Amino acid sequence: MMEPEHARAHSSILKVGLPLQLVIGSGHDKVNCGSTLLGWKERAWVICEWPFHFGQAVPCEIGTHCLVRSMVTGKLVAYPSEVCMTQMSPLPLLYLAFPRRTEEIHLRKDARVASNEPLLLMQGTQGGTTLVLREGSVPIGGLLQDLSLSGCRLILQSSRADVVMGATVYLEFELIGIGHVTHLAGAIKNIAECDGAIALGVEFRFNGKEAIEYRGWGGSVQKAIEYAVMQRQTDWGFLTPPSGP
Repeated sequence: MMEPEHARAHSSILKVGLPLQLVIGSGHDKVNCGSTLLGWKERAWVICEWPFHFGQAVPCEIGTHCLVRSMVTGKLVAYPSEVCMTQMSPLPLLYLAFPRRTEEIHLRKDARVASNEPLLLMQGTQGGTTLVLREGSVPIGGLLQDLSLSGCRLILQSSRADVVMGATVYLEFELIGIGHVTHLAGAIKNIAECDGAIALGVEFRFNGKEAIEYRGWGGSVQKAIEYAVMQRQTDWGFLTPPSGP
């Protein structure tokens, strides 16, 4: 992993609709949450959706410290900020201080992160070779072991399916804290036996028919997976939120 690069911040790291990870507050009151960049005023502020946590707006007052992270052209960008202004009506919005400096880490293309979440796998039905499920169209359960923007590794019980290289499958799984993904197409790229079960490497096929039920604000499945991977990669200890004023 490369060391962070320090740079003066400028608007090239900003884009309307950019998914953000916010670390609001410090110490025991720190909250990790997702948001979306809505706009900015150069050298003044950036504006984003006020994130909600368990149905309530994340508590923050003017002056509350905040760490902002985002993925920009293959690199993780982070910068310290603070809440400048809040707005609840007509839309819940946060105004954050414009970044004065950033730290950047260039990531490997489609880096993988560990996972341990249940998954449902369904037989492909449209074109190409399909995975044959022994119980017809009934979904079978598996375990999502790792995840990247381009694909995943999962474990299935070998007695439930006849696995074929190149087969089309459809996946359903939870992105913890983000949303529930359904009907995500994939192609089987590798197969291995693992303690009486089958380990599959699946490459995602984003075709516009996949869907996600968000726990907060909306967006595409592809962006949600990108955000989930970024979120799990950010326990690196660089640019940590300030502990106090």
